[in-house]
Amino acid sequence: MRGQRKVTVVTGGSRGIGAAICRRLAAEGHDVVVGYRTDEAAARGVVAEVEAAGGRGLAVAVDTAVEAAVNRLFGAATDALGPVTGLVNNAGVSGPNGRLADADAEGMRTALEVNVLGYLLCARQAVRGMTATGGGAIVNISSAAATLGSPGQYVHYAATKAAVDALTVGLAKEVAADGIRVNCVAPGTVWTDFHEDPQRPARIAPNIPMGRSGRPEEISGAVAWLLSDDASYTTGAVLRVSGGL
Repeated sequence: MRGQRKVTVVTGGSRGIGAAICRRLAAEGHDVVVGYRTDEAAARGVVAEVEAAGGRGLAVAVDTAVEAAVNRLFGAATDALGPVTGLVNNAGVSGPNGRLADADAEGMRTALEVNVLGYLLCARQAVRGMTATGGGAIVNISSAAATLGSPGQYVHYAATKAAVDALTVGLAKEVAADGIRVNCVAPGTVWTDFHEDPQRPARIAPNIPMGRSGRPEEISGAVAWLLSDDASYTTGAVLRVSGGL
């Protein structure tokens, strides 16, 4: 993929970690497709930042748990910007907070569909295109929760992220010969609006070895490296960016 213009799809790209990833990739020469669920204004704002950084941008509404919507996302990306060379699987939901015994089934089902099925559908579509055009790179956004388990908060969410780690390792081996790299970034607690309690990053900071929660830009740097030529021999890796957790 060296020398080819990079066209990268970022799901959940309108806010938080996803928006930071879009901005960082644009600064490093990517054209960026900002996948978003509902907030069109925020997505268009990120596209404006991508274009200000010198890249081409496109906002596409998508429910990543719906096969036809994912197909439309990649079709729109290819039609507007050219063959997709990169995917960042980032769209996710926490589902219900609290003990598993109190969690509602519908909330857990939504988390499974978005965090696991959505990643699978997007990765499948990316692999299909990249195999036909000479390769590419996928970065899945997991979580430190995959190994910590998140007891008392959202065990089901941790389980979905453990699935993401397994997806990364297995798919990396499956498509390596096709010139496609698949890696994963596992953030710890980061200052975004993902949390049900907006002050949770500050509240748990004393339990983090580095004494603070992370910033979205610190996650985006790891993603950008994994998509770069500097990571050309890296596949199947789960890179933990969690302040020591």
